Amino acid sequence: MPKQNFKVCWCWRRIFKTRVVEPPRDVENAFHLFAPNGTMSVDDLLKFLIEHQGETKATKEDAQAIFDSLKHLNIFHRRGIHLEAFFRYLLGDHNLAHPPSSQVHHDMNAPLSHYFLFTGHNSYLTGNQVSSASSVEPIKDALLRGVRVIELDLWPNSKGNDVEVLHGGTLTSPVDLQKCLQAIKENAFHASEYPVVITFEDHLNANLQKMVAKMVIDTFGDTLYRCEAENVEQFPSPESLKKKVVISTKPPKEYLEENAGEVSENEMGRRPSDLEHVPDEDEEKAVPQYRQLIAIHAGKLKGGLDNWLSDDPKKVRRLSLSEQELENATKTHGTKIVRFTQRNLLRVFPKGTRVDSSNYNPFVGWMHGAQMVAFNMQGHGKHLWIMQGMFKANGGCGYVKKPDFLLQRGPDDEVFDPNAPLDVKTVMRVKVILGEGWHQDFHHTAFDRYSPPDFYTRIGIAGVPADKDVKQTSTIEDEWLPVWEEEFEFQIRVPELAVLRIQVLEYDTTGRPDFGGQACFPVPELRSGIRNVPLFDKKGNKYKHVRLLLSISFERPYDL
Repeated sequence: MPKQNFKVCWCWRRIFKTRVVEPPRDVENAFHLFAPNGTMSVDDLLKFLIEHQGETKATKEDAQAIFDSLKHLNIFHRRGIHLEAFFRYLLGDHNLAHPPSSQVHHDMNAPLSHYFLFTGHNSYLTGNQVSSASSVEPIKDALLRGVRVIELDLWPNSKGNDVEVLHGGTLTSPVDLQKCLQAIKENAFHASEYPVVITFEDHLNANLQKMVAKMVIDTFGDTLYRCEAENVEQFPSPESLKKKVVISTKPPKEYLEENAGEVSENEMGRRPSDLEHVPDEDEEKAVPQYRQLIAIHAGKLKGGLDNWLSDDPKKVRRLSLSEQELENATKTHGTKIVRFTQRNLLRVFPKGTRVDSSNYNPFVGWMHGAQMVAFNMQGHGKHLWIMQGMFKANGGCGYVKKPDFLLQRGPDDEVFDPNAPLDVKTVMRVKVILGEGWHQDFHHTAFDRYSPPDFYTRIGIAGVPADKDVKQTSTIEDEWLPVWEEEFEFQIRVPELAVLRIQVLEYDTTGRPDFGGQACFPVPELRSGIRNVPLFDKKGNKYKHVRLLLSISFERPYDL
Protein backbone atom coordinates (compact mmCIF):
# COMPACT_ATOMS: atom_id res chain seq x y z
CA MET A 1 0.00 0.00 0.00
CA PRO A 2 1.45 3.46 -0.96
CA LYS A 3 2.70 5.74 1.78
CA GLN A 4 3.04 9.49 2.23
CA ASN A 5 5.93 11.16 4.04
CA PHE A 6 5.62 14.44 5.92
CA LYS A 7 8.92 16.01 6.94
CA VAL A 8 8.73 17.44 10.46
CA CYS A 9 12.44 18.23 10.79
CA TRP A 10 15.74 16.98 9.35
CA CYS A 11 15.73 13.88 11.51
CA TRP A 12 12.03 13.03 11.75
CA ARG A 13 9.36 12.18 9.22
CA ARG A 14 5.75 11.19 9.75
CA ILE A 15 4.63 8.33 7.52
CA PHE A 16 0.97 7.65 6.67
CA LYS A 17 -0.48 4.80 4.66
CA THR A 18 -2.57 5.91 1.68
CA ARG A 19 -5.87 4.09 1.78
CA VAL A 20 -7.70 3.05 -1.37
CA VAL A 21 -11.35 4.05 -1.28
CA GLU A 22 -13.66 1.05 -1.08
CA PRO A 23 -17.39 0.73 -1.76
CA PRO A 24 -19.24 1.92 1.37
CA ARG A 25 -22.24 0.15 2.89
CA ASP A 26 -24.85 2.15 0.94
CA VAL A 27 -23.22 1.18 -2.34
CA GLU A 28 -22.84 -2.46 -1.37
CA ASN A 29 -26.45 -2.70 -0.25
CA ALA A 30 -27.77 -1.12 -3.43
CA PHE A 31 -25.58 -3.34 -5.60
CA HIS A 32 -26.63 -6.60 -3.97
CA LEU A 33 -30.28 -5.57 -4.05
CA PHE A 34 -30.17 -5.40 -7.85
CA ALA A 35 -27.39 -7.95 -8.49
CA PRO A 36 -28.25 -10.94 -6.27
CA ASN A 37 -25.75 -13.15 -8.06
CA GLY A 38 -22.86 -10.71 -7.61
CA THR A 39 -22.98 -9.47 -11.21
CA MET A 40 -25.19 -6.71 -12.58
CA SER A 41 -26.48 -7.14 -16.13
CA VAL A 42 -27.77 -4.36 -18.37
CA ASP A 43 -31.33 -5.26 -17.33
CA ASP A 44 -30.33 -5.23 -13.66
CA LEU A 45 -28.74 -1.81 -14.09
CA LEU A 46 -31.84 -0.47 -15.82
CA LYS A 47 -33.94 -1.69 -12.91
CA PHE A 48 -31.57 0.08 -10.50
CA LEU A 49 -31.87 3.33 -12.45
CA ILE A 50 -35.66 3.24 -12.43
CA GLU A 51 -36.39 1.90 -8.96
CA HIS A 52 -33.52 3.20 -6.85
CA GLN A 53 -32.39 6.34 -8.67
CA GLY A 54 -35.86 7.49 -9.64
CA GLU A 55 -35.03 7.76 -13.35
CA THR A 56 -38.48 6.63 -14.47
CA LYS A 57 -37.77 7.49 -18.12
CA ALA A 58 -34.50 5.55 -18.29
CA THR A 59 -34.17 3.13 -21.20
CA LYS A 60 -32.12 0.05 -21.93
CA GLU A 61 -30.01 2.24 -24.21
CA ASP A 62 -29.19 4.43 -21.20
CA ALA A 63 -28.07 1.41 -19.21
CA GLN A 64 -26.02 0.15 -22.15
CA ALA A 65 -24.28 3.52 -22.44
CA ILE A 66 -23.21 3.22 -18.80
CA PHE A 67 -21.93 -0.30 -19.47
CA ASP A 68 -19.94 0.94 -22.45
CA SER A 69 -18.42 3.77 -20.38
CA LEU A 70 -16.92 1.20 -17.99
CA LYS A 71 -15.33 -1.11 -20.57
CA HIS A 72 -11.95 0.56 -20.33
CA LEU A 73 -11.62 -0.39 -16.66
CA ASN A 74 -9.63 -3.48 -15.75
CA ILE A 75 -12.40 -4.37 -13.29
CA PHE A 76 -15.03 -4.63 -16.05
CA HIS A 77 -16.32 -8.12 -16.88
CA ARG A 78 -18.10 -9.10 -20.09
CA ARG A 79 -20.79 -10.95 -18.15
CA GLY A 80 -21.76 -7.83 -16.25
CA ILE A 81 -20.73 -5.23 -13.72
CA HIS A 82 -19.11 -6.31 -10.49
CA LEU A 83 -19.25 -4.26 -7.31
CA GLU A 84 -16.05 -2.31 -7.95
CA ALA A 85 -17.11 -1.24 -11.45
CA PHE A 86 -20.55 -0.30 -10.13
CA PHE A 87 -18.87 1.89 -7.50
CA ARG A 88 -16.73 3.62 -10.13
CA TYR A 89 -19.85 4.31 -12.19
CA LEU A 90 -21.51 5.96 -9.18
CA LEU A 91 -18.51 8.27 -8.82
CA GLY A 92 -18.39 9.06 -12.55
CA ASP A 93 -19.92 11.68 -14.80
CA HIS A 94 -22.83 9.44 -15.81
CA ASN A 95 -24.21 9.73 -12.28
CA LEU A 96 -24.11 13.41 -11.34
CA ALA A 97 -26.64 14.81 -8.88
CA HIS A 98 -27.13 17.70 -11.29
CA PRO A 99 -26.08 16.86 -14.86
CA PRO A 100 -24.42 19.88 -16.52
CA SER A 101 -25.56 18.75 -19.96
CA SER A 102 -29.26 19.16 -19.17
CA GLN A 103 -31.21 21.05 -21.81
CA VAL A 104 -33.32 24.18 -21.53
CA HIS A 105 -36.66 22.84 -20.30
CA HIS A 106 -38.56 25.84 -18.95
CA ASP A 107 -41.22 27.52 -21.07
CA MET A 108 -39.27 30.33 -22.76
CA ASN A 109 -42.24 31.96 -24.50
CA ALA A 110 -43.49 34.07 -21.57
CA PRO A 111 -42.63 37.79 -21.18
CA LEU A 112 -39.17 38.66 -19.80
CA SER A 113 -40.81 39.71 -16.55
CA HIS A 114 -41.62 36.04 -15.85
CA TYR A 115 -37.95 35.06 -15.50
CA PHE A 116 -35.00 35.52 -13.19
CA LEU A 117 -32.02 36.79 -15.22
CA PHE A 118 -28.36 36.11 -14.39
CA THR A 119 -27.34 39.73 -13.75
CA GLY A 120 -24.01 41.46 -13.26
CA HIS A 121 -23.22 44.71 -11.45
CA ASN A 122 -20.47 47.08 -12.64
CA SER A 123 -19.51 44.32 -15.04
CA TYR A 124 -16.29 46.04 -16.15
CA LEU A 125 -14.52 46.18 -12.75
CA THR A 126 -11.65 43.82 -12.02
CA GLY A 127 -11.68 44.27 -8.24
CA ASN A 128 -13.01 46.67 -5.62
CA GLN A 129 -15.49 49.46 -6.31
CA VAL A 130 -13.12 52.33 -5.50
CA SER A 131 -9.69 51.88 -7.05
CA SER A 132 -9.61 48.80 -9.27
CA ALA A 133 -9.03 48.84 -13.01
CA SER A 134 -11.85 48.74 -15.54
CA SER A 135 -11.37 46.14 -18.25
CA VAL A 136 -13.15 44.02 -20.84
CA GLU A 137 -11.88 40.81 -19.20
CA PRO A 138 -14.53 40.67 -16.42
CA ILE A 139 -17.19 41.22 -19.11
CA LYS A 140 -15.87 38.30 -21.17
CA ASP A 141 -15.62 36.04 -18.12
CA ALA A 142 -19.16 36.88 -16.98
CA LEU A 143 -20.67 36.13 -20.39
CA LEU A 144 -18.78 32.84 -20.69
CA ARG A 145 -20.18 31.84 -17.29
CA GLY A 146 -23.71 32.45 -18.53
CA VAL A 147 -24.39 35.98 -17.22
CA ARG A 148 -27.11 37.60 -19.35
CA VAL A 149 -27.22 41.18 -18.03
CA ILE A 150 -24.11 43.35 -18.36
CA GLU A 151 -23.92 46.79 -16.75
CA LEU A 152 -21.81 49.62 -18.15
CA ASP A 153 -21.42 53.08 -16.53
CA LEU A 154 -21.03 55.68 -19.31
CA TRP A 155 -19.09 58.89 -18.65
CA PRO A 156 -17.51 61.61 -20.82
CA ASN A 157 -13.72 61.43 -21.05
CA SER A 158 -11.63 64.31 -19.70
CA LYS A 159 -11.90 66.23 -22.99
CA GLY A 160 -15.62 65.62 -23.28
CA ASN A 161 -15.30 64.25 -26.81
CA ASP A 162 -15.52 60.50 -26.19
CA VAL A 163 -17.17 57.96 -23.88
CA GLU A 164 -15.48 55.99 -21.11
CA VAL A 165 -16.69 53.17 -18.91
CA LEU A 166 -15.79 53.49 -15.21
CA HIS A 167 -17.33 53.76 -11.76
CA GLY A 168 -18.03 57.48 -11.45
CA GLY A 169 -16.70 59.51 -8.55
CA THR A 170 -14.04 56.95 -7.68
CA LEU A 171 -10.41 56.21 -8.53
CA THR A 172 -11.28 53.33 -10.85
CA SER A 173 -9.45 53.56 -14.17
CA PRO A 174 -11.51 53.77 -17.36
CA VAL A 175 -11.91 51.40 -20.28
CA ASP A 176 -13.02 52.40 -23.76
CA LEU A 177 -16.73 51.85 -24.45
CA GLN A 178 -16.10 50.51 -27.94
CA LYS A 179 -13.85 47.78 -26.51
CA CYS A 180 -16.61 46.79 -24.07
CA LEU A 181 -19.22 46.59 -26.82
CA GLN A 182 -16.89 44.52 -28.99
CA ALA A 183 -16.19 42.13 -26.09
CA ILE A 184 -19.93 41.67 -25.61
CA LYS A 185 -20.44 41.02 -29.31
CA GLU A 186 -17.69 38.38 -29.43
CA ASN A 187 -18.74 36.52 -26.27
CA ALA A 188 -22.49 37.08 -25.94
CA PHE A 189 -23.82 33.75 -27.14
CA HIS A 190 -21.15 31.14 -26.37
CA ALA A 191 -22.75 30.03 -23.09
CA SER A 192 -26.37 30.68 -24.08
CA GLU A 193 -28.38 31.69 -27.14
CA TYR A 194 -30.81 33.69 -25.03
CA PRO A 195 -30.69 37.49 -25.08
CA VAL A 196 -28.01 39.63 -23.52
CA VAL A 197 -29.31 42.80 -21.87
CA ILE A 198 -26.94 45.75 -21.59
CA THR A 199 -27.92 48.24 -18.90
CA PHE A 200 -26.37 51.67 -19.36
CA GLU A 201 -25.84 53.96 -16.39
CA ASP A 202 -25.77 57.06 -18.55
CA HIS A 203 -24.09 60.34 -17.55
CA LEU A 204 -23.73 61.77 -21.05
CA ASN A 205 -24.87 64.86 -22.90
CA ALA A 206 -26.92 64.49 -26.07
CA ASN A 207 -23.92 64.68 -28.45
CA LEU A 208 -22.20 61.81 -26.67
CA GLN A 209 -25.47 59.87 -26.57
CA LYS A 210 -25.57 60.22 -30.35
CA MET A 211 -22.01 58.85 -30.47
CA VAL A 212 -23.06 55.89 -28.31
CA ALA A 213 -26.02 55.22 -30.61
CA LYS A 214 -23.69 54.97 -33.61
CA MET A 215 -21.26 52.70 -31.75
CA VAL A 216 -24.05 50.36 -30.66
CA ILE A 217 -25.63 50.17 -34.12
CA ASP A 218 -22.30 49.68 -35.90
CA THR A 219 -21.15 47.03 -33.43
CA PHE A 220 -24.26 44.88 -33.14
CA GLY A 221 -26.04 45.48 -36.45
CA ASP A 222 -28.93 43.06 -36.96
CA THR A 223 -28.20 41.47 -33.58
CA LEU A 224 -29.55 44.58 -31.86
CA TYR A 225 -33.21 44.33 -30.85
CA ARG A 226 -35.15 47.40 -31.92
CA CYS A 227 -38.61 48.10 -30.55
CA GLU A 228 -40.85 50.07 -32.90
CA ALA A 229 -43.30 51.25 -30.25
CA GLU A 230 -42.38 53.95 -27.75
CA ASN A 231 -44.25 52.15 -24.97
CA VAL A 232 -45.18 48.48 -24.79
CA GLU A 233 -47.76 46.76 -22.59
CA GLN A 234 -45.72 43.55 -22.29
CA PHE A 235 -42.08 42.61 -22.69
CA PRO A 236 -41.12 40.14 -25.43
CA SER A 237 -40.13 36.58 -24.53
CA PRO A 238 -36.60 35.17 -24.21
CA GLU A 239 -37.43 32.78 -27.06
CA SER A 240 -38.33 35.63 -29.41
CA LEU A 241 -35.10 37.43 -28.46
CA LYS A 242 -32.68 34.56 -29.08
CA LYS A 243 -29.25 35.83 -30.15
CA LYS A 244 -30.36 39.42 -29.67
CA VAL A 245 -28.73 42.24 -27.70
CA VAL A 246 -31.20 44.42 -25.79
CA ILE A 247 -30.43 47.92 -24.47
CA SER A 248 -31.93 49.15 -21.20
CA THR A 249 -31.46 52.61 -19.74
CA LYS A 250 -33.33 55.80 -18.88
CA PRO A 251 -34.78 57.53 -21.94
CA PRO A 252 -33.02 60.88 -22.50
CA LYS A 253 -36.08 62.96 -21.68
CA GLU A 254 -36.28 61.40 -18.22
CA TYR A 255 -32.56 61.98 -17.73
CA LEU A 256 -32.81 65.67 -18.67
CA GLU A 257 -35.76 66.17 -16.31
CA GLU A 258 -33.93 64.68 -13.33
CA ASN A 259 -33.04 66.87 -10.43
CA ALA A 260 -29.42 67.84 -11.08
CA GLY A 261 -28.51 67.14 -7.45
CA GLU A 262 -29.98 63.64 -7.36
CA VAL A 263 -27.39 60.88 -7.09
CA SER A 264 -27.86 58.13 -9.65
CA GLU A 265 -28.70 54.61 -8.52
CA ASN A 266 -25.33 53.02 -8.94
CA GLU A 267 -22.53 55.50 -8.46
CA MET A 268 -20.64 56.97 -5.55
CA GLY A 269 -20.58 60.50 -6.95
CA ARG A 270 -20.83 62.61 -10.08
CA ARG A 271 -18.39 64.82 -11.85
CA PRO A 272 -19.19 68.53 -11.36
CA SER A 273 -19.03 69.17 -15.12
CA ASP A 274 -21.90 66.75 -15.71
CA LEU A 275 -24.06 68.19 -12.96
CA GLU A 276 -23.68 71.67 -14.37
CA HIS A 277 -24.28 70.78 -18.03
CA VAL A 278 -27.49 72.19 -19.54
CA PRO A 279 -28.22 70.83 -23.05
CA ASP A 280 -28.97 73.37 -25.77
CA GLU A 281 -31.58 73.00 -28.50
CA ASP A 282 -29.15 71.53 -31.07
CA GLU A 283 -28.11 68.78 -28.65
CA GLU A 284 -31.73 67.80 -27.98
CA LYS A 285 -32.19 67.13 -31.68
CA ALA A 286 -29.63 64.30 -31.38
CA VAL A 287 -31.57 62.51 -28.64
CA PRO A 288 -34.03 60.47 -30.83
CA GLN A 289 -31.24 58.33 -32.32
CA TYR A 290 -30.23 57.27 -28.82
CA ARG A 291 -33.77 56.94 -27.56
CA GLN A 292 -34.67 54.53 -30.37
CA LEU A 293 -32.04 52.06 -29.11
CA ILE A 294 -33.78 51.62 -25.76
CA ALA A 295 -35.95 48.51 -25.68
CA ILE A 296 -36.37 48.39 -21.89
CA HIS A 297 -37.10 51.81 -20.40
CA ALA A 298 -35.70 52.39 -16.90
CA GLY A 299 -36.32 55.03 -14.27
CA LYS A 300 -38.08 55.92 -11.04
CA LEU A 301 -41.27 57.91 -11.12
CA LYS A 302 -41.31 61.07 -9.00
CA GLY A 303 -42.53 60.64 -5.46
CA GLY A 304 -42.06 57.84 -2.97
CA LEU A 305 -42.25 54.06 -2.94
CA ASP A 306 -45.92 53.89 -3.85
CA ASN A 307 -45.23 55.77 -7.06
CA TRP A 308 -42.09 53.79 -7.82
CA LEU A 309 -44.07 50.54 -7.64
CA SER A 310 -47.11 51.76 -9.54
CA ASP A 311 -48.14 49.46 -12.39
CA ASP A 312 -49.24 51.21 -15.58
CA PRO A 313 -51.37 48.73 -17.61
CA LYS A 314 -50.31 50.43 -20.85
CA LYS A 315 -46.57 50.59 -20.21
CA VAL A 316 -43.96 48.25 -18.72
CA ARG A 317 -40.64 49.50 -17.39
CA ARG A 318 -37.58 48.66 -15.31
CA LEU A 319 -37.12 49.95 -11.76
CA SER A 320 -33.82 49.78 -9.86
CA LEU A 321 -33.51 49.64 -6.08
CA SER A 322 -30.47 49.20 -3.87
CA GLU A 323 -30.44 46.13 -1.63
CA GLN A 324 -31.18 48.43 1.33
CA GLU A 325 -34.07 50.13 -0.45
CA LEU A 326 -35.53 46.73 -1.30
CA GLU A 327 -35.20 45.41 2.25
CA ASN A 328 -36.97 48.48 3.61
CA ALA A 329 -39.68 48.23 0.96
CA THR A 330 -40.39 44.55 1.71
CA LYS A 331 -41.42 45.45 5.27
CA THR A 332 -44.37 47.55 4.14
CA HIS A 333 -44.89 46.85 0.43
CA GLY A 334 -44.19 43.12 0.03
CA THR A 335 -47.27 42.23 -2.01
CA LYS A 336 -47.03 45.44 -4.04
CA ILE A 337 -43.50 44.46 -5.11
CA VAL A 338 -44.75 41.01 -6.16
CA ARG A 339 -47.61 42.60 -8.12
CA PHE A 340 -45.21 45.09 -9.78
CA THR A 341 -42.78 42.36 -10.84
CA GLN A 342 -45.48 40.28 -12.51
CA ARG A 343 -45.36 42.69 -15.47
CA ASN A 344 -42.41 45.03 -14.86
CA LEU A 345 -38.72 44.39 -14.26
CA LEU A 346 -37.06 45.06 -10.91
CA ARG A 347 -33.31 45.32 -10.68
CA VAL A 348 -31.60 45.14 -7.28
CA PHE A 349 -28.00 46.29 -6.87
CA PRO A 350 -25.44 46.19 -4.01
CA LYS A 351 -25.47 49.08 -1.56
CA GLY A 352 -22.73 51.66 -1.91
CA THR A 353 -20.86 50.57 1.21
CA ARG A 354 -19.86 47.28 -0.47
CA VAL A 355 -16.63 48.84 -1.70
CA ASP A 356 -14.89 45.44 -1.50
CA SER A 357 -17.25 44.12 -4.24
CA SER A 358 -18.97 41.75 -1.82
CA ASN A 359 -22.56 40.62 -2.42
CA TYR A 360 -25.82 40.26 -0.52
CA ASN A 361 -28.60 37.75 0.09
CA PRO A 362 -30.28 37.24 -3.32
CA PHE A 363 -33.38 35.52 -1.93
CA VAL A 364 -34.84 38.79 -0.64
CA GLY A 365 -35.16 39.88 -4.24
CA TRP A 366 -36.12 36.51 -5.70
CA MET A 367 -38.93 35.79 -3.24
CA HIS A 368 -40.47 39.16 -4.18
CA GLY A 369 -40.17 38.45 -7.92
CA ALA A 370 -37.15 40.68 -8.67
CA GLN A 371 -35.80 39.51 -12.02
CA MET A 372 -32.41 41.24 -12.03
CA VAL A 373 -30.60 40.61 -8.76
CA ALA A 374 -27.32 42.26 -9.76
CA PHE A 375 -24.09 40.81 -8.36
CA ASN A 376 -20.41 41.67 -8.42
CA MET A 377 -19.07 38.73 -10.42
CA GLN A 378 -15.36 39.40 -10.00
CA GLY A 379 -14.99 38.10 -6.43
CA HIS A 380 -16.13 35.01 -4.58
CA GLY A 381 -17.99 34.01 -1.45
CA LYS A 382 -21.13 32.18 -0.41
CA HIS A 383 -23.63 34.57 -1.99
CA LEU A 384 -21.90 34.44 -5.37
CA TRP A 385 -21.68 30.63 -5.13
CA ILE A 386 -25.44 30.55 -4.44
CA MET A 387 -26.05 32.79 -7.45
CA GLN A 388 -23.95 30.49 -9.64
CA GLY A 389 -25.85 27.49 -8.26
CA MET A 390 -29.25 29.06 -8.92
CA PHE A 391 -28.37 29.64 -12.56
CA LYS A 392 -27.18 26.10 -13.14
CA ALA A 393 -30.93 25.54 -13.54
CA ASN A 394 -32.68 25.38 -16.94
CA GLY A 395 -29.61 24.17 -18.78
CA GLY A 396 -27.50 27.05 -17.52
CA CYS A 397 -29.01 29.38 -20.14
CA GLY A 398 -29.09 32.37 -17.75
CA TYR A 399 -32.90 32.52 -17.58
CA VAL A 400 -34.89 30.70 -14.88
CA LYS A 401 -38.69 30.77 -15.02
CA LYS A 402 -40.16 32.27 -11.88
CA PRO A 403 -42.34 29.95 -9.75
CA ASP A 404 -46.04 30.04 -10.59
CA PHE A 405 -46.94 31.41 -7.16
CA LEU A 406 -45.07 34.66 -7.98
CA LEU A 407 -47.03 35.07 -11.22
CA GLN A 408 -50.56 34.18 -10.13
CA ARG A 409 -53.40 36.42 -8.99
CA GLY A 410 -56.42 35.29 -6.99
CA PRO A 411 -60.09 36.00 -7.66
CA ASP A 412 -59.84 39.26 -5.71
CA ASP A 413 -56.56 40.23 -7.40
CA GLU A 414 -54.53 39.02 -4.42
CA VAL A 415 -50.94 37.90 -4.93
CA PHE A 416 -48.38 35.87 -2.99
CA ASP A 417 -47.50 37.43 0.35
CA PRO A 418 -43.78 36.87 1.10
CA ASN A 419 -44.34 37.83 4.75
CA ALA A 420 -47.06 35.22 5.42
CA PRO A 421 -46.23 31.93 7.23
CA LEU A 422 -45.44 29.04 4.88
CA ASP A 423 -46.11 25.31 5.21
CA VAL A 424 -43.43 22.67 4.62
CA LYS A 425 -43.78 21.35 1.05
CA THR A 426 -40.79 19.02 0.78
CA VAL A 427 -38.57 17.08 3.15
CA MET A 428 -35.12 16.51 1.69
CA ARG A 429 -32.73 13.95 3.15
CA VAL A 430 -29.08 14.06 2.23
CA LYS A 431 -26.56 11.49 3.37
CA VAL A 432 -22.94 12.56 3.00
CA ILE A 433 -21.25 9.26 2.25
CA LEU A 434 -17.64 10.00 1.28
CA GLY A 435 -15.29 12.26 -0.63
CA GLU A 436 -12.35 11.69 -2.94
CA GLY A 437 -9.94 13.42 -5.34
CA TRP A 438 -8.05 15.85 -3.11
CA HIS A 439 -4.86 13.82 -3.25
CA GLN A 440 -4.96 14.20 -7.06
CA ASP A 441 -5.81 17.91 -7.26
CA PHE A 442 -3.76 19.20 -4.30
CA HIS A 443 -0.16 18.88 -3.14
CA HIS A 444 0.16 16.54 -0.18
CA THR A 445 1.09 19.44 2.13
CA ALA A 446 -1.62 21.80 0.82
CA PHE A 447 -3.72 21.51 3.99
CA ASP A 448 -1.27 20.43 6.67
CA ARG A 449 2.52 20.39 6.53
CA TYR A 450 2.83 17.40 8.83
CA SER A 451 -0.15 15.12 8.11
CA PRO A 452 -2.99 14.33 5.71
CA PRO A 453 -6.03 16.64 5.97
CA ASP A 454 -8.83 16.56 8.53
CA PHE A 455 -11.95 17.10 6.39
CA TYR A 456 -15.51 17.87 7.40
CA THR A 457 -18.51 18.88 5.30
CA ARG A 458 -21.03 21.65 5.85
CA ILE A 459 -24.26 21.06 3.96
CA GLY A 460 -27.43 23.06 3.98
CA ILE A 461 -30.24 24.85 2.22
CA ALA A 462 -29.98 28.44 1.04
CA GLY A 463 -33.41 29.90 0.38
CA VAL A 464 -36.17 31.96 1.91
CA PRO A 465 -35.56 32.76 5.59
CA ALA A 466 -37.72 29.89 6.88
CA ASP A 467 -35.77 27.36 4.77
CA LYS A 468 -32.26 28.47 5.68
CA ASP A 469 -30.48 25.60 7.45
CA VAL A 470 -26.93 24.26 7.76
CA LYS A 471 -25.68 20.92 9.11
CA GLN A 472 -22.16 19.64 9.65
CA THR A 473 -20.50 16.24 9.59
CA SER A 474 -17.89 15.06 12.03
CA THR A 475 -14.22 15.63 11.20
CA ILE A 476 -12.31 12.69 9.75
CA GLU A 477 -8.70 13.04 10.84
CA ASP A 478 -5.59 12.38 8.74
CA GLU A 479 -7.45 11.08 5.71
CA TRP A 480 -7.45 11.97 2.00
CA LEU A 481 -10.47 9.72 1.42
CA PRO A 482 -12.91 10.64 4.19
CA VAL A 483 -15.93 8.41 4.78
CA TRP A 484 -18.66 10.10 6.84
CA GLU A 485 -21.91 8.19 6.19
CA GLU A 486 -23.94 10.85 8.03
CA GLU A 487 -27.52 11.74 7.08
CA PHE A 488 -29.29 15.08 7.50
CA GLU A 489 -32.89 16.22 7.02
CA PHE A 490 -34.08 19.55 5.64
CA GLN A 491 -37.67 20.78 5.76
CA ILE A 492 -38.25 23.07 2.78
CA ARG A 493 -41.16 25.46 2.40
CA VAL A 494 -40.25 27.02 -0.95
CA PRO A 495 -38.32 24.33 -2.86
CA GLU A 496 -38.70 26.30 -6.10
CA LEU A 497 -36.24 28.88 -4.74
CA ALA A 498 -34.03 26.54 -2.69
CA VAL A 499 -30.35 25.91 -3.42
CA LEU A 500 -28.39 23.01 -1.92
CA ARG A 501 -25.13 24.42 -0.63
CA ILE A 502 -22.11 22.21 0.10
CA GLN A 503 -18.72 23.20 1.44
CA VAL A 504 -15.83 20.95 2.45
CA LEU A 505 -13.41 22.42 4.97
CA GLU A 506 -10.22 21.20 6.59
CA TYR A 507 -10.00 21.61 10.35
CA ASP A 508 -7.17 23.84 11.45
CA THR A 509 -6.00 24.19 15.05
CA THR A 510 -5.72 27.96 14.54
CA GLY A 511 -9.53 28.05 14.33
CA ARG A 512 -9.61 29.19 10.71
CA PRO A 513 -10.44 26.20 8.49
CA ASP A 514 -8.84 25.68 5.10
CA PHE A 515 -11.02 25.61 1.99
CA GLY A 516 -11.50 22.17 0.40
CA GLY A 517 -14.17 22.89 -2.21
CA GLN A 518 -17.76 24.02 -2.61
CA ALA A 519 -20.83 23.38 -4.75
CA CYS A 520 -24.32 24.83 -5.06
CA PHE A 521 -27.20 23.33 -7.03
CA PRO A 522 -30.87 24.21 -7.60
CA VAL A 523 -32.96 21.87 -5.44
CA PRO A 524 -35.78 21.40 -8.00
CA GLU A 525 -33.32 19.88 -10.48
CA LEU A 526 -31.42 17.53 -8.14
CA ARG A 527 -31.73 13.82 -8.91
CA SER A 528 -32.56 11.39 -6.12
CA GLY A 529 -30.61 8.23 -5.32
CA ILE A 530 -26.89 7.67 -4.78
CA ARG A 531 -25.25 10.51 -6.68
CA ASN A 532 -21.94 12.31 -6.88
CA VAL A 533 -21.29 16.06 -6.89
CA PRO A 534 -18.10 17.59 -8.29
CA LEU A 535 -16.69 20.36 -6.13
CA PHE A 536 -15.59 23.79 -7.31
CA ASP A 537 -12.91 26.25 -6.23
CA LYS A 538 -13.61 29.68 -4.75
CA LYS A 539 -14.05 31.29 -8.17
CA GLY A 540 -16.51 28.65 -9.32
CA ASN A 541 -14.13 26.58 -11.46
CA LYS A 542 -14.65 22.84 -11.21
CA TYR A 543 -11.85 20.72 -9.76
CA LYS A 544 -10.73 17.89 -12.00
CA HIS A 545 -11.12 15.06 -9.47
CA VAL A 546 -12.57 16.31 -6.16
CA ARG A 547 -16.13 15.13 -5.52
CA LEU A 548 -18.51 13.86 -2.89
CA LEU A 549 -20.81 10.84 -2.97
CA LEU A 550 -24.25 11.59 -1.55
CA SER A 551 -27.56 9.82 -1.11
CA ILE A 552 -30.50 12.13 -1.83
CA SER A 553 -34.22 11.58 -1.28
CA PHE A 554 -37.35 13.73 -1.28
CA GLU A 555 -40.63 13.19 0.54
CA ARG A 556 -43.78 15.18 1.05
CA PRO A 557 -44.57 15.97 4.69
CA TYR A 558 -47.73 13.83 4.73
CA ASP A 559 -45.76 10.83 3.44
CA LEU A 560 -43.76 10.68 6.67
